[in-house]
Amino acid sequence: MNIILSQNGSKPIYEQIVEQIKKLILSGNLNADDALPSMRLLAKELRVSLITTKRAYEELERSGYIYTIAGKGCFVRSGNHETIYNEQLTQITKELSDVVSRAKLNNISLDELKNLLVKLYEQE
Repeated sequence: MNIILSQNGSKPIYEQIVEQIKKLILSGNLNADDALPSMRLLAKELRVSLITTKRAYEELERSGYIYTIAGKGCFVRSGNHETIYNEQLTQITKELSDVVSRAKLNNISLDELKNLLVKLYEQE
């Protein structure tokens, strides 16, 4: 699994792992029932703590991206790309609603907000 971590980034390592595995699943690079590397193996490959990979896998399972079979490992959950997409869209809508409220409180115009969003979107 090709995961690139930034030690200097503002996001915790486990969040970086979660985001990159989510991208692999949503892009189709990881398919339903594909096995993920064991937590120990991933921790060794990424040179991070086992606790970090455990936390990432727990977050992925809590979010519905993977499931665990005791003694066998973690696997990509099947058939829920649309559900995951809709959940993410709902979360993004909530977060953007908060941003819009803050922008209005600070007299930031809609055009300024749009320009900022476009800049941020294009940076990713």
